[in-house]
Amino acid sequence: MIATTCRLPVGGVPIDFLEPSAAADRIASQDFRGDVHLCNAYTLALADERSDLASALDGAALNLPDGTPLAWFARRRGIDGCTRVYGPDLMCDVLDRGQTIDLGHYLYGSTPEVLAALEQRIGERWPGARIVGSESPPFRDITDDELDTSLCRAEELEADIVWVGMGTPKQDLLVRRMAVKGDGTYVAVGAAFDFIAGVKKQAPAWMQRAGLEWLFRLVTEPRRLARRYLVYNWKFLSLLWRSREQRSTGVSA
Repeated sequence: MIATTCRLPVGGVPIDFLEPSAAADRIASQDFRGDVHLCNAYTLALADERSDLASALDGAALNLPDGTPLAWFARRRGIDGCTRVYGPDLMCDVLDRGQTIDLGHYLYGSTPEVLAALEQRIGERWPGARIVGSESPPFRDITDDELDTSLCRAEELEADIVWVGMGTPKQDLLVRRMAVKGDGTYVAVGAAFDFIAGVKKQAPAWMQRAGLEWLFRLVTEPRRLARRYLVYNWKFLSLLWRSREQRSTGVSA
């Protein structure tokens, strides 16, 4: 039985606090439709600046707590035992479940080389997973016509889930557009493609548990991720503090 979602606002963004196994069950369910976002400190801090991203997350079918600090926040708000829903693990869990219920998966994002490595790794780890297609879109804004073509292709190939790996906020805005136009499940999983394909290393488990995954990624990709972590981690803390002050004074966050 799929667990009931506990939805709480974090900095104005509704976050759905589910156990990882329950989140995988929800997404793998044939009855589920809509856009799924894996939210962390960067996502929420950016949404506080960008109304388009805030609007996309506000209308989403499911916003899961990808960041460990969000799980800590939930525990402080009384959700005992809450843990993060880590994007790569979520994708792995759904691929595993899909072997027995014949889910069709469509991979959208990254480069042709990463997609080829990802498909090979999926075939090795989950031989019963049905990958119906993959697509490496252009590294620019996707036009409505291009998006319609991709959605039609995914539908023709009988894809139940479209996995989108493009990075925040681009992927979050895109899966929201997909959900408005299409009738499937569209999951923004960021770097999960790279991690599962084995082209990038993941942070050790102890760093993830300690909320230090950001530090590992900053050290491994300083040029690309410096602004994201050194600026937006502080913005996230400021956002939480502002929310706390608003709650203490009775102002709606």
